[in-house]
Amino acid sequence: MTDNNGIRSGSLQFYPRVRAKKVVPSVNWKPVSKDGVGLMGFVGYKVGMISVWAKDGTEHSMTKGKRISIPATVVECPVMKIYSVRFYKNGKVSKDVVVSNDKDLKKSVKLSKSVGEFKDVVAPKGVPPAQMASADADKVGNFDDVRVIMYSGVRKTCVDKNKADMIEVGVSGSNDEKLAFIKENIGKEILVGDVFSEGLVDVRGVTKGYGTQGPMKRFGIALKSHKSEKGRRRPGSLAPWHPSRVTFRAPQAGQTGYHNRISYNNLILEIGKIKEKDINKKGGFEHYGVIKTDYIILKGSIPGPKKRGLMVTTAIRPTKYLAKKKFEVIELR
Repeated sequence: MTDNNGIRSGSLQFYPRVRAKKVVPSVNWKPVSKDGVGLMGFVGYKVGMISVWAKDGTEHSMTKGKRISIPATVVECPVMKIYSVRFYKNGKVSKDVVVSNDKDLKKSVKLSKSVGEFKDVVAPKGVPPAQMASADADKVGNFDDVRVIMYSGVRKTCVDKNKADMIEVGVSGSNDEKLAFIKENIGKEILVGDVFSEGLVDVRGVTKGYGTQGPMKRFGIALKSHKSEKGRRRPGSLAPWHPSRVTFRAPQAGQTGYHNRISYNNLILEIGKIKEKDINKKGGFEHYGVIKTDYIILKGSIPGPKKRGLMVTTAIRPTKYLAKKKFEVIELR
């Protein structure tokens, strides 16, 4: 019988353990929902962790009314804008209409001198898209869903990055409500406070990368005895004689870190503007710098190193217990 103290820590849930394709992970928006009409995600940049002194206002809590210290993570969230509107039919993209040629996008995409007029592409209210009278405009036709491609104002932050992060963001509500919301916000700067206010959010990010590592660090297998043959920092056996093959479950060396991960149900402690409440430390945050735009403070830790781009979305499986937690922020340090 083996000792449970040295059990293998490499979960098969995260297979395959490969490098992430991009820094800011994409989101499957189908299972994500939100009350009302609005965007369901926002791009932010990890600043670092702080200690938050707060007054616990949670009902039936052992520390209710007391001053407690909470570990928290600061995420800077510069303004975002809509780059294009994407229509879906039967789960596939049927039309993508570019509505912005902002100069901030020069290094990200090839800009066109003329952009599509959204009012000419979308059918008027009460008229089916298939019956649009305009022969010159590109017709969308019937569609099942509509989302937006947005880009972040990363150049307004301390992150050393000239290219704006572009990502697809889902919109909540019916199709008519989505279209009305998108029309209203084309060309406008969208703030993180317009998307989230309080409650729980999910954070998708790419973890810190360690490159190629051995099976001990990658899977947490135990160090063998000093009298072991053929190496100590490796498994004793990769596979039996029969079946005479090595399964993917055998712990072997390979890529460690820089994986897509989701942190579920992160409680929002505070959303603020740096102009109204300056939370910068003297000299700025270590390895990040000074926060220049809006920010969001989340309870606990989230994946990724500092300056890493993150995707903050509405909670896909919120718990009633965490959603009822209330903290009044007193001091940050």
